[in-house]
Amino acid sequence: MNSSFALSSTTFLYGLAMVCYFGSFAFKNKHLAKAGFYVLCTGLLMNTAGIGLRWVESYQMGYGRAPFSNMYESLVFFSWTMAVLYVFVELKYREQGFGVFVSPLIFLAIAYASFDPSISARINPLIPALKSNWLIAHVVTCFLGYAGFALAFGLSIIYFIKPKQTAENGAFARLPSWDVIDELTYQMVVFGFLFLTIGIITGAVWANSAWGKYWSWDPKETWSLITWFVYAIFMHLRLMRGWHGKNLALVSIVGFVAVLFTYFGVNFLLSGLHSYA
Repeated sequence: MNSSFALSSTTFLYGLAMVCYFGSFAFKNKHLAKAGFYVLCTGLLMNTAGIGLRWVESYQMGYGRAPFSNMYESLVFFSWTMAVLYVFVELKYREQGFGVFVSPLIFLAIAYASFDPSISARINPLIPALKSNWLIAHVVTCFLGYAGFALAFGLSIIYFIKPKQTAENGAFARLPSWDVIDELTYQMVVFGFLFLTIGIITGAVWANSAWGKYWSWDPKETWSLITWFVYAIFMHLRLMRGWHGKNLALVSIVGFVAVLFTYFGVNFLLSGLHSYA
């Protein structure tokens, strides 16, 4: 088995898991949700194998680098971080209802990497700026942060589609309670904020070793800081102002839009030191 086969299989399995979660929601069938979880776990194993095999293949080609250096590899890893975090949350809280809102994010990230012809899956050598021991620490922490924000986004969407009163046997009755949704959204934002903060710090240290200064107001750096402030505002509103519910969920959604622009928009629309991504 090579990395291409493993990651192609991952795309299929994440897509199948998404279909199972949607089927569970639409047909009010808890067995489909359980099947979706097992399929997702299988996809996570294949995703892990794909990343590991790609790492081995880079060594075999003489590059000897971690598979985190381009858009394709970052999307594959983003799917992995979201899947890991979601599996942990579902196991801890025994809540399968919001899989229908998170599984599409996991699938779309790796499907975009797999099917967009503009994204190359080739394993290339690192450019000089990326040849640093800080690469793994910076990328892993940033994407763990993004994964936390992605799950918070999926939970926040529930506020805008779940009616306040639900029938006992209706599709929405399978969704977590409002208290669980509120608490999980907050915990995911805290998790994401912590790792984004570490990611910004490790990025600054890396920038100093690569370019001779910790901060250069590069577009990626600037939008990372904007994203950090949005989620800092979220936590301030929750802890100091007592915000809950739909208003706070809207801040979470705005924050994830900032994440997406930091990740995609900066690369495609703005030029800077991170353009190689």
